[in-house]
Amino acid sequence: MYELACAYRYVPAEVDALVRWWRTHASSAAQQAAVLELAAGPAEHALEFARRGFSATALDISPAMCARAREKAEQAGLELAVVEADMRDFSVPGSFGLVITMLNSTCHLMVLDDFVSHLRSVAAHTAGGGLYVMELAHPADYLGRAPRTATRWQTDLDGTRVRVSWGGPSDAIDPVTQVTMEHVSITVRGPKAARTLTGVVPNRFWTATEVDAAIRLAGGFTIAGCYGDFDSGVTLVSPGAWRMIMVLRRE
Repeated sequence: MYELACAYRYVPAEVDALVRWWRTHASSAAQQAAVLELAAGPAEHALEFARRGFSATALDISPAMCARAREKAEQAGLELAVVEADMRDFSVPGSFGLVITMLNSTCHLMVLDDFVSHLRSVAAHTAGGGLYVMELAHPADYLGRAPRTATRWQTDLDGTRVRVSWGGPSDAIDPVTQVTMEHVSITVRGPKAARTLTGVVPNRFWTATEVDAAIRLAGGFTIAGCYGDFDSGVTLVSPGAWRMIMVLRRE
């Protein structure tokens, strides 16, 4: 159901952007290395990289998500290494020219120490001249008058309708911890039956200056670029920006 809730994303175009930034900002040697997706869930992006011939690894803390990623790779006939581990502190064999964390999954890092530990683990696994790309929520979602992303959406997929409610007006951000307890509802309605899943998801909001501070504290990375969309022409301050995508280069 999580997979269906995120089906509005067009993963091939997002991977196009990731490859473009990799070619632009990484050293030529790092561009020959493998790809690692963190907090990967069903590993949609890692699978797309594998589909394009890259050596890809997906990491997630959830056994169910890891099992789903393995299942999808097997069904598609793709080579994908899957690792069950915590993104705050992990060890994976080898070195990667590109590491990615998508769909604002850094919101699961609740305090600065977690973010710094996470960045140090990523740096230890990133080849020299390689990149770490983080997709975070746009600051306007929390600090602006008008949020840049929707809290409710609907997707129709081959006779299945998916309705998602992710947070809302009653889910106020804690002004001290910057954590929101977001009420989530996902309804999947097929030709014969419907199912609804509800839950509460803690979500930590990170500002651009906090991310910059975490990068400085962790060491090992410099900021190579910052984008507001998977279109390279959209900056963080562009009117159409809806994400904060940080591109870090391994020193």
